[in-house]
Amino acid sequence: MATQLPAEIKVRGARVNNLKNMDVDVPLNEFVAITGRSGSGKSSLAMGVLYAEGARRYLNALSTFTRRRINQMGKAAVDSVEYLPSALALRQRPQVPGVRSTVGTMSESLNILRLVFSRLGSPVCPNGHQVPPTLDAAENDGYVVCPTCGVRFRAPGAEDFAFNSDGACPTCGGLGEVRQLDASLLIADDTLTLRQGAVASWHLPGRNFMPTVADAIGIPIDVPYRELSAADKQRVLHGAKQTVAVNIPSSKGKIFHMDNAVYENAFAAVEDSLATTKNERTIAKLNKFYTFDTCPTCQGTRLNPERLKQQLNGRNLAEVCDLPINQLRTFANTVVAWLPPTMQSMGTELIDELLASLQPLVDLGLDYLTLSRPGATLSTGELQRIQLGRTLRSATTGVLYVLDEPSVGLHPANVTGLIKAFHELVAQGNSVVVVDHDTRIISAADHVIEIGPQAGKLGGTVVDQGTVAEIKSSAQSLIAPFLTGRAQLRERPTLSSTDLWAKGRLAIEVADRFNINDVSVAFPKNRLTTVTGMSGAGKTTLVLDSLIPAIEAEVAHHPLPTHVRQLERGKIRHIVTVDSVPVGKNVRSTVATYTDMLDHLRKLFAATPAAQAHGYTNSRFSYNVKAGACPLCNGTGQISLDVQYLPDITEVCPQCQGQRYNRETLAVKWQGYSIADILALSVDEALPIFATEKAISQTLQALHDMGLGYLLLGESTPALSGGEAQRLKLVSRIGKRQNGTLFIFDEPTVGLHPLDIQQLVKVFDQLISQGATVIAIEHDLDLIANADYVIDMGPGGGINGGQVVAVGTPSQISANPASVTGRYLKEELHLFAQQV
Repeated sequence: MATQLPAEIKVRGARVNNLKNMDVDVPLNEFVAITGRSGSGKSSLAMGVLYAEGARRYLNALSTFTRRRINQMGKAAVDSVEYLPSALALRQRPQVPGVRSTVGTMSESLNILRLVFSRLGSPVCPNGHQVPPTLDAAENDGYVVCPTCGVRFRAPGAEDFAFNSDGACPTCGGLGEVRQLDASLLIADDTLTLRQGAVASWHLPGRNFMPTVADAIGIPIDVPYRELSAADKQRVLHGAKQTVAVNIPSSKGKIFHMDNAVYENAFAAVEDSLATTKNERTIAKLNKFYTFDTCPTCQGTRLNPERLKQQLNGRNLAEVCDLPINQLRTFANTVVAWLPPTMQSMGTELIDELLASLQPLVDLGLDYLTLSRPGATLSTGELQRIQLGRTLRSATTGVLYVLDEPSVGLHPANVTGLIKAFHELVAQGNSVVVVDHDTRIISAADHVIEIGPQAGKLGGTVVDQGTVAEIKSSAQSLIAPFLTGRAQLRERPTLSSTDLWAKGRLAIEVADRFNINDVSVAFPKNRLTTVTGMSGAGKTTLVLDSLIPAIEAEVAHHPLPTHVRQLERGKIRHIVTVDSVPVGKNVRSTVATYTDMLDHLRKLFAATPAAQAHGYTNSRFSYNVKAGACPLCNGTGQISLDVQYLPDITEVCPQCQGQRYNRETLAVKWQGYSIADILALSVDEALPIFATEKAISQTLQALHDMGLGYLLLGESTPALSGGEAQRLKLVSRIGKRQNGTLFIFDEPTVGLHPLDIQQLVKVFDQLISQGATVIAIEHDLDLIANADYVIDMGPGGGINGGQVVAVGTPSQISANPASVTGRYLKEELHLFAQQV
């Protein structure tokens, strides 16, 4: 009998976060898009149910020995999930790569390129002769005979070209840079004496008594450092370690005697501290005493210079890794013809494998990157696409891929390659679930699931589900008007050229910075400007690396950055940079603590008769203070269970049930609510309750106006999406005069539904009405269409970018044939033509 394979994942009774006992069938072996407003529950379904359960079940099938080495989640809050494959996730915020990661190592293309060099390259014999490529290296255990001098030697293998292994530069260990302690950074202020704290490194923990020791060994400690003799300065910086007996006075007047106090010079204080700590915060503090320079031995290539003697068609490995991927592909296609006929078969195989490893990066719009580019310098979108490209090459089958906002940081021109990648994964026999708001991605899906209708407590249900055609014709769908063009695209009036510049301008001229060379740009004041262009086009370099530091330098009466030739500040005095980095670092940071509402709430509760009868002060109502916190979870609302042989599992605290406070504190009521009851309210639920409490109601109203009315007051801020984090950071700014203030937003539409982007535009308008100038680095066409002025950079990324391609209003950009952004903006404006 033929077995009928399941066609869908059956989710029943999902209650993760705000999901309301959700029942939903998710098609298998299809590209499924999940959409909905920010906070509606999309990621809860995709990541919290599908991925969490898929990954947990796969890990449970492994041995205990293996599982104990892998972090894993507890069981998701769901009644049942049937027919769920093993799951892999590509998150919105991939882990930041370490200092040894490059595009080549992360994409694994460098592994193949190293093999190409070791098998096909032209090595150098011990006597300095360049030996032509030969099969001997492959056939004779790596040994080659030099045809010039006859010496037999072992040619470098693939591992010898690895900067993380045998091929590392002996000076920098494969990092490409060296760090050195800088004497000028060790001396905090040379006008101070040693007793007054001239030596910055003696402020480190456990070394504040060093001036007393210096005095005991004969170094003057009451003379300004700059007036010390050269010999005494040398002793301060490099003096030998020695032990002396000293009496050290405490701040309270007591005297502590030490028989063997060790003198530690300014350099040793840092070096010894670094050798004895693994604390990241301490290491970051110590790094401030170092300067980081390009390694003088390898010149930043990370490789042993000996390995750079081996060549492939006239180039060494470092030179090939420095080629943008599109040029690397061109170079790779020349290699086989350069090889002797006996090696061309092997060469074709290896070069085809190299080109295959690069193809996903090209399809995903990353052809401007070089394999030598440090991973830590990549944007979130670039990291996610490299991860996706590597996944495509693995050619797995039967896997559920869950992607959270893969369009983050992606220019519309690159969305096509992303969609192609999704269909390739499905064609390989996998299932793809994508959480996204990009209408092109949603329109390309096989199946759409819409979560909503609103956010937070008003979300968590399936609003609509079906094919794209079915969604487009649905009356209840919130995304349908944006797929069909029936929605209102531009929310703001279009300004004439005269009105556009009526309030003045900012202008900057950048001489030479990364890929920007001789670029002059003007921004209208008190207007909304979007800076657009492909990834790597130079947007960040222009705005974050040039405009911001130039304005800050001029305001502080410092010289302009060396790469800024000219600045017209336009009376800007303050800069507010708003990015999508999560707010707060741990579960103790909530909406109420971040906005300072908890301080006002604590005062209200402390003023109640019950609190005063018990002698409770404001601090009693803080979950960060022992007196008020739950004794089991210490105010976090959750506990970590130590499961023998397995990673710790985090669960809701069984004593306070996630309420964070102890019973005595929860017994105090204000207008019938405990402090935990208040924190469980959403912003919109709290608004009428605190209508007469001005300090609280103003903040609540600002949150509501930002479109964040669905957030709970006690919601953990690190868990918020990028778009939610950006708007939360603006709460304290709304309602104040902003004359002379420049707001710079770095991709403010991250994680935002088109309806939420309309809300964001209203926030921008509010800032502009208060006198602010707003600049947004952006790819989203809906926001670009609402700008007063657009500066489009490109035409491509990397060495193909760095130019201003087009400037003007959105309609002018859309009519400019030189602008790649304009081409896609024209399509968007045409789709919504009846409303524009």
